[in-house]
Amino acid sequence: MTTPFHGPIVFGAMTCSLLGLVGWFHVQFTETEPPTLQAKDMFVFHGLTGPTEKTVVAPSSPSSPQKYAVGSPSRLAVLLTEERSNWLGLAHGLKSIGVPFVVTRDYQEALKHRVILVYPTITGTSFSREVIRALAAVPRNGGTLIATQVLGGGLEEVFGYSEVTVALRHREIRWNRAHPLMERMTDPAEWVTKLNGEAENSIGTYSYGQTRGVLGSYPDGSVAVTAKDYDRGHAYAIGIDLGALLLKGYNNRTDGFTTSFDNRFDPTIDVWLRVLKRMYQMGEPNAVTIGTVPFGKSLSVMFTHDVDFTESMANAVAYAEFERSKGLTGTYFIQAKYIRDYNDDIFFDEQGARHLARLADLGMELASHTVAHSASFNTFPMGTGREQYPSYRPFVKTRSKAFGATILGELRVSKFLIDRLGGGPAMVSFRPGELSNPFSLPQALIATGFRYSSAATANNSLTHLPYQMTYDRLSESEVDIFEFPVTIEDEELPPMGERIPQALVLAKQIARYGGSVVVLIHPNILGHKLEFEKQFYEAVKDWAWFGSMREFGDWWSARNSLHVDVASKADRTMVSINAPRRISNVTFEVPIGWTLLSQGGMRQAGRTIIVDLVEQTRVLHFAVDGVRRGMEPVSSVISHSWRRNDPK
Repeated sequence: MTTPFHGPIVFGAMTCSLLGLVGWFHVQFTETEPPTLQAKDMFVFHGLTGPTEKTVVAPSSPSSPQKYAVGSPSRLAVLLTEERSNWLGLAHGLKSIGVPFVVTRDYQEALKHRVILVYPTITGTSFSREVIRALAAVPRNGGTLIATQVLGGGLEEVFGYSEVTVALRHREIRWNRAHPLMERMTDPAEWVTKLNGEAENSIGTYSYGQTRGVLGSYPDGSVAVTAKDYDRGHAYAIGIDLGALLLKGYNNRTDGFTTSFDNRFDPTIDVWLRVLKRMYQMGEPNAVTIGTVPFGKSLSVMFTHDVDFTESMANAVAYAEFERSKGLTGTYFIQAKYIRDYNDDIFFDEQGARHLARLADLGMELASHTVAHSASFNTFPMGTGREQYPSYRPFVKTRSKAFGATILGELRVSKFLIDRLGGGPAMVSFRPGELSNPFSLPQALIATGFRYSSAATANNSLTHLPYQMTYDRLSESEVDIFEFPVTIEDEELPPMGERIPQALVLAKQIARYGGSVVVLIHPNILGHKLEFEKQFYEAVKDWAWFGSMREFGDWWSARNSLHVDVASKADRTMVSINAPRRISNVTFEVPIGWTLLSQGGMRQAGRTIIVDLVEQTRVLHFAVDGVRRGMEPVSSVISHSWRRNDPK
């Protein structure tokens, strides 16, 4: 993997510049005519031709907030002041952390909810005076009002500050560890988180003066996030565009943010999402959130292998045999290497196909690692959608130069060959060579039948949770592709076998809030790398869930579509779970004092509810302590939460 390669770093408003730069890179790094290949430089499976159907990449279609408009008052309400904004970043973040929400532009709909997040700005022209008065009453009446970039509108007293100023381009935020919202942030990496990297693409920051309460500050001591408590309510003003920050990570546009790609703990986005989750839980007495790990475990682990070297095909079988012996399913990203070039000799041949079939027989997930494994994949043209084997002949001449290669060719042909020769189910997972990540990859993946990507690293994504992707990795249109960023990999020194203690520390850091660990091991050797996998598994098996990228991806994508709504009657509280996609072993966190009434196929452990299966709609019934029923004062929720002992 060595170094992740990414395309030019620009944001939505500079799309034209982006396209121009990409075109320039094509001239530099790709050629349309490959050199003439001699017979010995290409392996041909006789009689095998395909795929025959054409791939068509759909145009971008802006996502509508209406998709997220329906839900009960128990959800968090995002009150949108500008539809042309980075609201998708916020929506995808709330999905990842498991907070049920609605998005609306109607303030009257928002006022039906006890927790309201106004996004992306409040200015003097955002609302009428009537709406401002209604919003000001939310925390005074026991609700929670959160807003990003509060720049006007006369709400200074409500949020507890006297003035707002455009701040310098601050690079980090320092959190107030004494605040109740930070109770679960026990790792030093969570006390200071990044806001900006390099000067290009930086997000603006605003500071609030003479504040009544502080949740976060900039390095110069000015206030980044205010926190004002009322008798029963709360108000928080956030001095950044939080959706833009989330999309920086999710879209992998974070140059200069971090000093490491992976193998270290960078919870930048996760801290913000956990803070929002705590605001919701403290402000909504009927807050039910969705867990991030199957079976109520603390951590999700995926053992993945990049098979991109001559000896790796045979060695991969040894890893798979170990995984099979432990009941594990690994994911094997296979390079369909049928051309001899700068990178390596041919290994996707008859012998390679036998190893491929053996991996499938062992129950492993077969996935694509491209054909060419080119570091310049991020500069390839999209292609015609008609590329097929054996006429598709990408040739890598140098590390930065390839001939006859396209994005669709790499996806279509590798998928066709591995699906046909492996004999397993149609593949759904993809990882590019050297993590070279084109901006157009999300829409290309969905067009070619993929569903799950592992093209980024956790620290470049600023998160240890999976997330949904967007078209061109911009802000306007979501696509049904999910990214599972690499957490631990094997090419950093010291050798992987000597880094087991550090890897276990990282796993425990992530497990505190139900994150995921994607382990990348190149099976070019056995030795210390295989020993790492064995020892890591033994150390975390009691508190971690293990699965392939397909298995976790299927679970996560079904989880992503869940709808959770709460309603109360005189004698009980009901949680309605609607699952458009069948999901098993999903968990929910309920408030203190809730007791699950006897029902089959589910169980309760403290505040965690584990449901064996949800198909379509399932209703859970709870008895609730009288002091916490219905419209309980938010202050009471806070006092309970301070005293609770929660492993997350």
